[in-house]
Amino acid sequence: MRQSILLTILLMGLFKVEAQEKWNLKNCVEYAMANNISVRQGSVLAKQADLTLNQTKLSRWPSLFLNNSNSFNSGLSQDPTTFNRVTENYFASGFQLQSSADIFNFFSKRNTIAANEWDVLAAKANVDKTKNDLALSTANAYLQALLAKEQQNIASVQLQQTTAQLNNTRKLVDAGNLPELNATQLEAQQASDSGNYINARGNYVQALLSLKSLMNIDAGKDFDIENPSITSIPIDPIADLQPELVYQEALKNQPLQRSNDYKLKAAEKYKAAAKASMYPTISAFGNLNTNYLTFINKPIYESLLQGYVPTSLVTDVNGSLYDVKSPVFTNGNRIGYQKYPGFSSQLSDNFGKSFGIAISVPIFNGYTLRTQYEKSKLNIESAQLQQELDNMNLKQDIFQAYNAALIALEKFNAGKKSVEANEKALLFATKRYDIGSLSTLELITTQNNLLRAKLEYSINQYDYVFKMKVLEFYKGAGLKL
Repeated sequence: MRQSILLTILLMGLFKVEAQEKWNLKNCVEYAMANNISVRQGSVLAKQADLTLNQTKLSRWPSLFLNNSNSFNSGLSQDPTTFNRVTENYFASGFQLQSSADIFNFFSKRNTIAANEWDVLAAKANVDKTKNDLALSTANAYLQALLAKEQQNIASVQLQQTTAQLNNTRKLVDAGNLPELNATQLEAQQASDSGNYINARGNYVQALLSLKSLMNIDAGKDFDIENPSITSIPIDPIADLQPELVYQEALKNQPLQRSNDYKLKAAEKYKAAAKASMYPTISAFGNLNTNYLTFINKPIYESLLQGYVPTSLVTDVNGSLYDVKSPVFTNGNRIGYQKYPGFSSQLSDNFGKSFGIAISVPIFNGYTLRTQYEKSKLNIESAQLQQELDNMNLKQDIFQAYNAALIALEKFNAGKKSVEANEKALLFATKRYDIGSLSTLELITTQNNLLRAKLEYSINQYDYVFKMKVLEFYKGAGLKL
């Protein structure tokens, strides 16, 4: 009775999992690409590269700045309109409109823009690479979850078969047809099968958690996957997935290879831009300016003549020389305060402008430009080496994947034969057990052999499917389940 209750609880738990929402591989991959943090980070970097490109393009347009300064001055200072030194309190306001534009800079900006365009394509290709890696990881996690679910089903069937045998044997023992040892051995086997089922169920839950982690789904959210028949999953013939052929296709469709190609082209353009920066730059500039000034209560005094003082100068009048003297005035009574023109009048009166052409010739600046140029050539070499390394790793991965697929296919075929042989062995053992010519222990051993064969077969089958999907993926066929 206790074993039956345990089995019922386990089966109810299985039914609860089956009743949850089901996800297929396509939905899992699409959701992962939309929500995975690594993909979103790559998208942010691609947007930054696009902003850099737009800013570089806009740098070809003339610059325009409007400046305004306002100040209150007290004590000794310089009048901004007459440039005389005064010791009065006054308020001053100045306005300046400046503009400049490059006329010719020997294609430095043009090459920089071209380099930025390749950078944008490289950044987008990197996002595609992250998505590809994520899709492959998601497919692997999905297949691992299917494998765990299949093994859970195998363990469940095994538990049900053992429970049925135990119930039948218990009836025979109670009737006195079989010894108690038979029932005891089956009870022990049932306990072992229950542990196997619980472990398989835990592995399935763990596989779902790993899949949810890739998809950036809350670990506590109800989640389950569809259970397509492994035999119905389409697989290309291995003859169509020869490693050299797959490698040539991968060079054209894998985003990492595209990204490396874009980065190399960007490095070449950066080199051209660095070389162009060592040549003169011709630019035009313009400036419009005006200002406003008002003194605060500047008094006006009556001028009183006090006399004359010699100036050490002489003048010739009809042959006679006379000393030149200068009048001396002093301030008399205050007769009013200084009045200044209005704001708009002063802006108009003080308006000034200037235009011109400027030529900037880099003669010596600490070898900075030359160093940048030499670094740009090394960046090209680095990009070429990275491209060579990634292509070599890609070829190595494809040949290893092909070899792994061959091994997985052989193990899958061997596992299939092992399951068929163990099924026949169990059939014969069951018949012998029913007529009493086989011990319970021998029957249990035969059952366990079949269980191990089925578990090993399911592992080999899913491993073979994934290895083939990896080759299809490198070839550019995408992921199909």
